[in-house]
Amino acid sequence: MISKSLVLLAVAAASQVAAQSSDDTFTLADQTYTYTALPWRVDTTDGERGPQYGYNICNSTTQNQNSLCQTAIINSLDDFCLWGPATPNSLIGNVEGECVAWCTKATYGTRVIPEGALTGVQFIQTPDYVQITGNINQALIDLDPTDGGGELDPHGADGRGNPIGSLVFTNAFPASGGNPNTYIQAIEWHNFMGGGQFCLKACDPSRPNAANYCQHVFDRIGCAYNAPASYADGVFDSCLGDSQDFPGIYTGADGVVSTYVQPAESLGPISTMPYTPKIPATSSCSTGVSSLLYADAPSATANGTTATGVASGNAIPTGTGVHTGTGTTHAATSTATGAASINSPANAGLVLGLVGAVGALFL
Repeated sequence: MISKSLVLLAVAAASQVAAQSSDDTFTLADQTYTYTALPWRVDTTDGERGPQYGYNICNSTTQNQNSLCQTAIINSLDDFCLWGPATPNSLIGNVEGECVAWCTKATYGTRVIPEGALTGVQFIQTPDYVQITGNINQALIDLDPTDGGGELDPHGADGRGNPIGSLVFTNAFPASGGNPNTYIQAIEWHNFMGGGQFCLKACDPSRPNAANYCQHVFDRIGCAYNAPASYADGVFDSCLGDSQDFPGIYTGADGVVSTYVQPAESLGPISTMPYTPKIPATSSCSTGVSSLLYADAPSATANGTTATGVASGNAIPTGTGVHTGTGTTHAATSTATGAASINSPANAGLVLGLVGAVGALFL
């Protein structure tokens, strides 16, 4: 018969695996995963910002409007996810570490973007990345309607990503062979949310400049400079496109190629820019309709009532004042507001995992 002390030892060991010490380091952009074999949480550390807020194994058991799924998808015009807050009226700068996936399909174990939230969308496939851009009534995905926005990416000042432990997969890269069931992880990606706009770019890891196209240092100048596109309201289309200039690299009227250096936030708002971003050429565009995006969508509500109005402005810069980091990384302006409750799918799975570890001793 197995002794009580052995059982307690097994529980302790399982707990150690589930939550590593705060001395451990975790660099999200150095990790690779297979979509069909994800861990419950990819980040099991517990650093200064606390543990990973949500989870990465997402399925029918987590498919609801309270899902804390932190695995996102970008496949096509009507099949993609965006990062958004988990609670209403949130500012991206305060919750970037805890954002969750909001998707157009109810097949990934995530929250679903409500009907009417997306007012214009463009999907572009280039030789180096896939990109989804457009306009959004951001209150419908729990983002404060007045928030000018900020950046989400797999880096952050501590290397754990924003959101912490967040993953992005796609079946649109050539290496997938056109198989809709083959998902490839985008190691480098960035997603800007706010000011009534969104842009998510996932860079092909097989290409040589993934980190350059998916730069994460220009967090204060928004979609227009990091993912230049049409952002046309009322238009829903899918196109092939040329790859953009690397964010921050531009050619002046004199033909000189220059690199933009984002000023420190302590210097105040960015009111002028030395260049206008060039929108890459597109071709082979096919036009869709908004209804394609809402086949699985719930009714459009914000904070329990029908939402009216949308965050406005394409002011430069989208995301001013959100991040505090300098150099090659940026940091959240607030720490994690807490993990999921014991009744959430996340912690329920953890508890079941511990029970299973103990039960295995009796087999």
